[in-house]
Amino acid sequence: MDRLAAMRAFVEIVDRGSLTAAAEALDRSQPTMVRILAALESHLGARLLHRTTRRMSLTPEGRDYLERCRRILADVDEAERAVVQDEGEPRGEIRITAPVQFGQLHIAPALSGFLQRYQQVRVDLVLLDRNVDLVEEGFDLALRIGHLADSSMIAIRVGEVHRVVCASPELLLKTGVPDHPQSLCELPCIRLHNLPRASEWQFQELGREFSVRVNGRLDTNQIAAARTACAHSVGFGQFLSYQTQQLISEGRLAPVLETFQPGPFPVSLVYPGSRLVSNRSRVLQNWLKDSLRESRAIQ
Repeated sequence: MDRLAAMRAFVEIVDRGSLTAAAEALDRSQPTMVRILAALESHLGARLLHRTTRRMSLTPEGRDYLERCRRILADVDEAERAVVQDEGEPRGEIRITAPVQFGQLHIAPALSGFLQRYQQVRVDLVLLDRNVDLVEEGFDLALRIGHLADSSMIAIRVGEVHRVVCASPELLLKTGVPDHPQSLCELPCIRLHNLPRASEWQFQELGREFSVRVNGRLDTNQIAAARTACAHSVGFGQFLSYQTQQLISEGRLAPVLETFQPGPFPVSLVYPGSRLVSNRSRVLQNWLKDSLRESRAIQ
């Protein structure tokens, strides 16, 4: 079985909505298309389509396989065009993932400019506050904040961010500016309970890392909610620098305890080491590196 031909046939069947229409588009007979589909399902050991005399629909396995087929075929088409055209204008689909707020603030604006510049590229941006399995979930590129544990990934470091403790100017007038992290034990703090050790904030002094247990009247699982509450004087908050950059520049939050900041977190663009990097992905990587540095989202 020609697996690429079978993939093209499967995609055509789904896009055309019937075996007959796909057969006409590919200049094949309808029985040939039936045999190709049956052979593909037998090879995979899974049914891809539910078929009745009236309608056809994808199975869950078929839906996942369809997306992977589209990406594989797009990569094959681009590889062929690259040989002929010496990697000219990038084209095809790129799937990228990033943390929710960082993606909203910095990746989405950068992608807007990228898509205006490269008209033949389509981007699927998925914002998630978890580290996805790029290979298993079919992503070409990810922006990661923090130290990387997966050695099978290739990381391009584009900068770093650091933790910052903030409070509103109004709250600081009321409590005074703390001069040491231990002072936070007696001050209202906002905790993010979806983080490990949410009640223990990390600091550094004279090269030694230590933690301070904090408490307060508001716990939340959302960074945006914690940041808003912090700006409204509910308590002190500890965030990553990009999360409070705008509020600090507007004067709605003020950083404190800056000399006790722990070490920074690297910001990296990551892709699977086992996968060839397409021209479109390479162009996007360079675009994002330049855009992020120009926006001062990272240091």
